[in-house]
Amino acid sequence: MANAAIKFLVFDSESASDGSLISRVRYPSQGLAAEEAVTRYRAELLETTGSDFVPYTYQVPVSLVVAKVAADYTLVDIVALDESEFRSHEITKRFWEGWKVYERPTLVSFNGRSFDLPLLELAAFRYGVSVPAWFNITDKNWEQNRSRYNTGAHLDLHDLLTNFGATRFNGGLNLAANLLGKPGKMDVQGDMVQDMFNERRFAEINDYCRCDVLDTYFVFLRVAVLLGRLPLLREQDLVAATKDWITARADQCPAYARYLAGWGDWENPWKGANGMPEPVKSA
Repeated sequence: MANAAIKFLVFDSESASDGSLISRVRYPSQGLAAEEAVTRYRAELLETTGSDFVPYTYQVPVSLVVAKVAADYTLVDIVALDESEFRSHEITKRFWEGWKVYERPTLVSFNGRSFDLPLLELAAFRYGVSVPAWFNITDKNWEQNRSRYNTGAHLDLHDLLTNFGATRFNGGLNLAANLLGKPGKMDVQGDMVQDMFNERRFAEINDYCRCDVLDTYFVFLRVAVLLGRLPLLREQDLVAATKDWITARADQCPAYARYLAGWGDWENPWKGANGMPEPVKSA
């Protein structure tokens, strides 16, 4: 029954380059060491594209944090997969097994369709993890879990806010979180993860990922309001309850303490007695 109570898995991943793979594929005759290959490839990308971010096809997951959310949008728990060991193959297996154990809840991400899910699908390919329930390719197109418009299988909040790529969402998750008064990006940015990984700062990577998941959860709540699935007042109650949840764990988790330090409350512009906008009337 506990497994069935989880309706959504709000998740985010962090990744690092596989230097040995880059060396073999991109510089096959040069015998570059793994770290040297990554450094060279990043320099080439920076020169040609203006960004040194390595494509996901050359990366592996090194952190994956999941928020378990009930059908009423209550936060149940937040976990970092394989937290003590940080093994890519275990992170991959536990993510896909967890999705099955919790009876295939809706995956919720911010821009996960473009990065996180392809990364995790390729990792399953790499490590031999079988996920036939996810790759339901014999079903009708719109019922396949990987269909862009199957928001019951995967709700990409970035996709929804951009009308499935029709517009650009300049500012990303950081902007969306800040619109709600939440911290967004703080002392760590995504392009710092590779260097943090090289320095074996694994716990800090998990903490960064935790904060991204919290931001994603709060954006998810507001999207539920946008879709008419959650009343605004109820959303605000959930935000307050989640703040209490974070506060109760801040002494044991540095990420939560930093998140609270950057916390801001959403400024409600509605001055009515119930703090909600008047219903939209038809013309």
